Order: sequence, then structure tokens, then C-alpha cells
Amino acid sequence: MKISLDWLREYVAVGLGPAELADRLTMIGLVPESVEERDGDVVLDLETYANRPDTLGHLGVAREIGAALGLPLLEKDWPLVERPEATAEIADVQIAAEDLCPRYCGLVVRGVRIGPSPDWMRRRLEAVGLKPINNIVDVSNYVCLATAQPIHTFDFGRIGGGRIVVRKAQRGETLVDLEGRTLPLEPDMLVIADESKPVALAGVIGGQASGIGPSTRDVFIESAAFAPASIRKTAKALGLQTDASYRFERGSDIGFAPRAALMAASLLCGMGGQASRGLIDRFPRPPKPRTARLRLRRVAELLGVEVPESFVVELLGRLGFSVEAGAKHAWRVTVPTFRVDVDQEADLIEEVARFFGYDRIPAEFTPAGSFDLDVNRKRERLARLRGALLGQGLDEVVNWSFADPERDRAAREGRTPVEILNPISQRASIMRTSLLPGLLENAAWNLHRGIEGVHIFELGNVFGWADEKHSETLRLGILSTGLRPGGSWAEPAAETDVFVVKGAVEALAEALRFEPLAFEPRDHPSFEPGRALAVLYKGQEVGRLGALRASFAAGASVDGEVYAADIDLEALFGKQPRPFEVAAAPKFPGIVRDLSFLVDRDVPYGEVARVLARANQPLLEGFELRDRFAGAPVPADKVSLTVRFRYRHPQRTLVAEEVDRAELEAIGQLRSALDIRLREGKN
Repeated sequence: MKISLDWLREYVAVGLGPAELADRLTMIGLVPESVEERDGDVVLDLETYANRPDTLGHLGVAREIGAALGLPLLEKDWPLVERPEATAEIADVQIAAEDLCPRYCGLVVRGVRIGPSPDWMRRRLEAVGLKPINNIVDVSNYVCLATAQPIHTFDFGRIGGGRIVVRKAQRGETLVDLEGRTLPLEPDMLVIADESKPVALAGVIGGQASGIGPSTRDVFIESAAFAPASIRKTAKALGLQTDASYRFERGSDIGFAPRAALMAASLLCGMGGQASRGLIDRFPRPPKPRTARLRLRRVAELLGVEVPESFVVELLGRLGFSVEAGAKHAWRVTVPTFRVDVDQEADLIEEVARFFGYDRIPAEFTPAGSFDLDVNRKRERLARLRGALLGQGLDEVVNWSFADPERDRAAREGRTPVEILNPISQRASIMRTSLLPGLLENAAWNLHRGIEGVHIFELGNVFGWADEKHSETLRLGILSTGLRPGGSWAEPAAETDVFVVKGAVEALAEALRFEPLAFEPRDHPSFEPGRALAVLYKGQEVGRLGALRASFAAGASVDGEVYAADIDLEALFGKQPRPFEVAAAPKFPGIVRDLSFLVDRDVPYGEVARVLARANQPLLEGFELRDRFAGAPVPADKVSLTVRFRYRHPQRTLVAEEVDRAELEAIGQLRSALDIRLREGKN
């Protein structure tokens, strides 16, 4: 947008030189892309923004620089030489598309003779790069560049019946524009028509049929507001862009339309014309004034600096806002119609920032009060649990909470199911009491499609009735069946076993920092007799695992061995995990010994672990089961266990004799407690 400094001074008494003025405009966001002197004038080419159509005229720029310098706008009268006839007696305006044209103003100026414009007007237009044409056209351009309000002038004698109808184009209509091009009109395009035909394309370009010509004597002045989206769509569809469409697309000032029409009429009256009496102003639905609340405290919060209250009130007043005091240090601000970019408090604070000076705002983060974050321990534990199970090679599944009553009864959980009053089907008519039926269906679906092994887990709620109230409990289900991959390419796949599930359960307890779990043989209806283990934590049962009952698995069409676990996470999460322990990395090497011995078949490894854990062995760093074997040559009532012992001294390197003594002590304690016998035949 080219701005003439001489023209600007008609609206505000700017006493700055070109360089200083360019600097002040830059500081408030109106950046001059170039500054040049032209015939004794200074022309600044300002960068404009799509949301600031008010700065597309000298009046809007003057208001900005006046607010920055504390200068008032200079008011100017636009007197008319009026005829006795009223405008409404000789012209009629109808708006048939109020959504696309919310306001339309007009009046008639008679007795205007076509000729050159006055020298002062020609200089103004030439300074900003516009070629003068004739006095009537130049007045339209002058008002547009002065106020950012486009106006259009019609030869009133060529308006059929003196009627202006603002309507949508009819199918098949065309318009020959001022450049002689025939424009095909679409039904969604807004046109200005007389009583029979379109005479202009609203907000874009006029038509030849009503254009100003050498014989023009009477001029109808149009000043209106059009819907920006409609103008943009029409101009783009026809490949046109004019000064008028450029401004209407961004939003014209709906409140300024009457003043622009009177300004144009006054200029034409100064060239020998006479205006009709009274302005036609069709404004069927005036919008409510836009208001926003502004708080001084919020200004400081967003800008990070205290701004004086007097500065805020005075600045907004100079920018055209109406400021009404409300609560203490707060105001109700009415937004002027020419500021289409301001809607809320943050927009007003941006205005304060622009004129207070961005260079005065500290380059630091705005301080914020500290606040406590709610820690969801349950969510954290579930995340760690998922990570541990995924690390064990299990895939997570998510099943419906609805269940088939027949499949659910097969799990034999013993809970009274919660029935659904309006089920989507009979096979989903209760809330599940166990996760295992759903996991079996997942396994069957995958196995029947060629998957050789299914190893999955699910975290979910189970439901039931307890004490005449329905209960909801979070549980973990694990299932493993079929082949499991080998540890490397050289190791073939092997059938899964109960230790896959047991190891996953132990891994999740370790990930949650719980004490080691214990396992005891204990039958359960879901599992094969003699092949189920109760999962214990500090003596309390928190779940079970083992080989699923064959009839249970077969009911879901799963053949072969199926191993599963069902863990009560509500009970487990109710326990206190171990605190974090930090230990330095060992400085001295350790010694590993494997010991194989025979123990009674009915003695679980858990008993062996408890005996070793109670032993006072300062050099014993840890131990773990490496192998369990039953069958020839081991006696039928015995089982062979191989346990790996890890020995280390914290302050020096161990010698073999020390490890031998510690090993003999461990053997003695196991022999005393469990009557073990070494397989190597040692005494």
C-alpha cells in the first residue's frame, strides 16, 4: 500500500522526517518496504496484512501514526450543495441478498460535467502510482485510497427505472465489464442490477451498460459493504482482481459506508454538481457492537511487564476504541467497526504491546506459579507391566467386556455375572467374569489362520455381583500355546511350556519392584488337576497359572496344550513395592558354581529357594534354578534340580577354598532342611 506523506498530513499533523517516520511505523508493525521522494512528496510503500483492511487507506495509517505519536486525527467537513428533490423520490434501492450485502448506501449528484480533475487530486493519485482518468472516476479512486472504502459511480441516466437491485445473478446472465470483456455469471455471484439487467459485478467491477461516459450528467454514488467470502469467490472464479475487490475481500468498514458516499458527493459538488437531498441507507440488520473485556492484570501476565493504566486507556481511545470502566483495573472495550481483526482480550493486549514497544518487553519467560502434578500410580505401573510383558515376547490384545454366557461359564470362575438389559446379541449378553475365554478366542482365530504359536496378554476389568452390588476388578490374563521361537537362528522353535507363563509373571513382579513371588501347587477349575499353581505374594494369593483344562480349551476350538495365568492386579497393586536401591558396580570378579542334587518329587523349588534365602551366607550373591529333570536314571520319587550359585566378596578377590567352604555350608543347610542328595555322589 503506497502512502503519500503530504496526503497523510491531511489527517494527522506529522512533523517527522521520512527516516524517523519509517522507523516509527516499523515499531508498530506497519513496515515500509521502500521510501522514495517523488515531486517534493515522500511515498512509503507499506507492507499490509490480510486482517488489517483499515490500513489500506491513508485515514487508517494516520490513525495508527497518530496513536503512536499522541496526535489527534484532523477532522474535515464534506459540505454538499443540495437540490430540493429527495434521493428517495428519484432512486430506489432494494437488497435481495442481505447475507451477501448487509448495507448499501447511495445518492445522486446531478449536473456533473466530465473533465479533468483538479491539480491537487491529480497529484495525490499520481504520487501513489495511479493514473488520473476523469473527475468522476478519479473521485472514486480518491475516496478508496483515502479511506479504504471502495465506492462505485454509475451513470444514473442509464439505470433502468432509477432502481438499484442488489441480488444474485440468474442462470445464463452475462455482464460486459468496463474493459469490454463479457463475463459469464454464476447463480452464487452478487450483482448490482437495474429493473431488467445486471449493471455491475458487486464489489469487483462495473459494467459498460452503466459506465461513466462523455454524455454523463447525473451520477449515482454507491457505497456498500459486501461479504468478503463472496467477493473473493467471485473474483477468483473470473480471474479478476481490482482495488475494490482487494479491499472487500479483507472486510470493509460497515460503519463508514455513509460517510464515504457523502465524501464522494461533496467532491463532485465542488466540481459543479448538486446532490439530491438525503442519503439512501439500506441497513436491514445492523450487527451488535463487538465488546471485549480487558484486565490490567492480564496485560502484565501476557506481556511480562507492568504497563501503566493511563497508557492503556489513552492508547485505546486514540485507536478508536470506546473504553468503559468496569471493575477495578478492568474495562469493557467496544471495538470500532473498522477493526475487523479484534475479537477478544488477547487482541487488545496485542494493541497495547505494539504501541508500548516490543523493545520494552523483557526477553524472558513469563513467570508462572508452580503447581503439583497428580501422579497416576496405577497408570505408571500398567505402563511398566506392559513393557515387561512385551519384553517377554508377548503381544497385547484388547477384547470386549461383553461375553458369551456359555463360554464364560466354562471358565468356572464362580462369580455371578452381570447381565446386560439390552444386549447387542445373545453371545454378548453378560459382562465377562474372566479374561481367559477372550484370550482363547484370540488364540483360536490366529491358529486357524496358520499362526504356529500364540503368546498374548490382556489387561482389563472383569465383573460380577458381590453383596447385592456389582463389582469391577482389574486383572491380567496371559496365554501361551503352540510353538515359541528359538533364541537364535540356529535354535529351532519348540513347544511352549508352563515356564514361559511363569517367567512372564516373575518378570512383571520384578518390573514393579515387588518381592519375589512364590508358587504353590493348588488346583483350580480352569486348570488341569495337578497342573496348576497358586501365585502368592507374602503369603496372599494374587493369581494362578498352569495348563488350562483341555475341555475348556477345546470349547474354543483350541487343540494342544494351552498354558495361562490369571493375576488379580487390584490385589497386587495394593501391596507396597520395594524402595529403590542403589548399589555400586562390583569391583572384584565373582565365582559361579552349578550344583545338581536330588530332592523329593513333591518338594517345589520354592522351598529350596526359601531355605537358601534364610541361610546366612555373606559371600552368596545370588542363586537361580537352571534345570529341572525327572525320569531315568533319577528315581521315580525324586527330581533333579540344578541350581547356579554366584559368590563374590565386596572388598577383594575370592579364592577357591572360601567358595568351597560356602558351598559345603549351603549343601549342609539344604540336606538338613530338605534331605537332598548330591548327584555327584559327594558326602
